[in-house]
Amino acid sequence: MNQKVLMLFIAMWLTWSCQSTATNGNPHVVADETPIDTPQKVTLLFAGDLMQHQGQINAARLADGTYDYTDCFALVKEEVSRYDIAIANLEVTLPGPPYTGYPQFRCPDAFLTAAWQAGFDVMLTANNHCCDSRQKGLERTIHVLDSLGIPHLGTYCNAAEREKNYPFIIERNGIRIALLNYTYDTNGIPVNKPNIVNLIDKKQMATDIARAKEMNADVIIANMHWGIEYVLTPNQQMRALADWLLEQGVDHIIGGHPHVVQPAEVRTDKQGNKHLIVWSLGNYISNMTKDNTEVGLMVRMELSKDSLTSLTDCGYTITFCSRPAVSGRRVHTVLPSSYPQEKMKPAERERFNRNIATARRLFQQHNIGISEYTF
Repeated sequence: MNQKVLMLFIAMWLTWSCQSTATNGNPHVVADETPIDTPQKVTLLFAGDLMQHQGQINAARLADGTYDYTDCFALVKEEVSRYDIAIANLEVTLPGPPYTGYPQFRCPDAFLTAAWQAGFDVMLTANNHCCDSRQKGLERTIHVLDSLGIPHLGTYCNAAEREKNYPFIIERNGIRIALLNYTYDTNGIPVNKPNIVNLIDKKQMATDIARAKEMNADVIIANMHWGIEYVLTPNQQMRALADWLLEQGVDHIIGGHPHVVQPAEVRTDKQGNKHLIVWSLGNYISNMTKDNTEVGLMVRMELSKDSLTSLTDCGYTITFCSRPAVSGRRVHTVLPSSYPQEKMKPAERERFNRNIATARRLFQQHNIGISEYTF
């Protein structure tokens, strides 16, 4: 039986709690089950926003009233699953029914389950929609993630939970990776005490970065929910904050929120260390149709550890979220840029080619040190 399917059945027996179940031994660390003699290399994959608009909810609903999102990720599952760690931004809440789309995302649990079964290992939850269903939704989202054994970071039921589980460290192949996650805002919705949402605050972030170093992280990756929606290039505030994060000791920065892709670059510092900055991954799956919102990125990284841990490879592939209205498929489906043209209907093919061509022109003009790959 597929391991993730087996874990799903096991999760049904778990008691609901507001504590992370994704730890082992050291409460901050997701345990490394890799044999000690495995070469010290690790591969990571980052995908953009997992969103759930009303059109997606309607499309996934079955005749018996349940929801099935399995096919949403069928064409990318093999690629996602081949990485040691695959990370995505969960930009919905899971408060239970009733379910609604924009502007306040209340999503069926089946959406998370489908993403998890597609190979995503870690979920980011600090984003501007994390408080859409207030305290109940924030806490139940954490409960559902914990019940499935899905590591997550960014939002917490209380200060004790954050203290126990953040900075989030995951070990693979002998490499300790610290993941950080922050958002610019919660759409003006107050964070109800004792809940905590990681906000972009330099004082707190400096403390978290220092603590990650104290925990002997080999590499620190900041996942930032920032920027201006629908703008294709980073603004000065984003650039200044990225510079500050690197100065504090962050090694790589992966951004999201604008709902469109933005360029990526590899910077080499005076010591010869390489730092990957992805300004925006865009949407991975959504029902958005505004210009440039139908494409996203999957960004891969390879880290290697000798005396130091370094970035030894990186690349990106472009994805397209196809809606049932243009594809004829039952649900919204993530297509890789290599998806065969002959399998698309004319309307789907036109949107696919136009959006991907725009993204490629943007990257050809602005990317530095990172290239596209296809699968």
